[in-house]
Amino acid sequence: MLAAVPSLVDDAYGEMLLRLGLAMFAGGAIGLERSYHGRPAGFRTHTLVCLSTALLMLITVYEDYWVPASSRANVTLDPTRMSQGIMTGIGFLGAGAILKEGLTVRGLTTAASIWMTAAIGILAGIGFYFPGMVATIATLGTLTFFRWIETRIPMQFYAHFVVRFAREQVLPESDLRALVSVHDFTIAHLNYRLDAREGFFEYRMVIRSSRASNVRTLTETLKQLPSVLQFRISPTGD
Repeated sequence: MLAAVPSLVDDAYGEMLLRLGLAMFAGGAIGLERSYHGRPAGFRTHTLVCLSTALLMLITVYEDYWVPASSRANVTLDPTRMSQGIMTGIGFLGAGAILKEGLTVRGLTTAASIWMTAAIGILAGIGFYFPGMVATIATLGTLTFFRWIETRIPMQFYAHFVVRFAREQVLPESDLRALVSVHDFTIAHLNYRLDAREGFFEYRMVIRSSRASNVRTLTETLKQLPSVLQFRISPTGD
């Protein structure tokens, strides 16, 4: 081990700096992409996650610095337990990045990027430079290039649709389905809500279309209906 040879102590410290520096670079690069797209867990969060995981893994890699030589015969150290504990803790941080806005869940991609950043930090901490750099490039490619692909391939557009009517002016379900169909939407998971105290009736559903631009025309039509008290269209996805 490097620590067992006094003349190589400086080399060990240099290796530690290299690993921590690589972790900061990888986490920062991924975090910048998240910050650029306005995500709450961005540049500093990803940098700290990657740096902290690398730092914790150094504890196991350089165990000779803190475990007395006389104790090594009686103590069995398992570096994999540290990585297991790290990933368990990162799960709580990732859960905090997931936000529920009404019927829409957002932040899943950011949570996944935090998880990936922690894994890259572990790789950097134990000195797996090549897979760490490959993972960094692959993660950035997934977050950027795959986004570009998503905007160019034909995909179904899904949204949560809530529309509220005055109780005495409720649009019949058949008319509502016809209205949605005219704008090239199909309905799934239709739910109903009646509030006698507030005096309104509400439809809740998931709508689907081959083009996201159809939302604009549906919105304009709903705005012109005097019986509509309130409506909301929330696209699904991250």
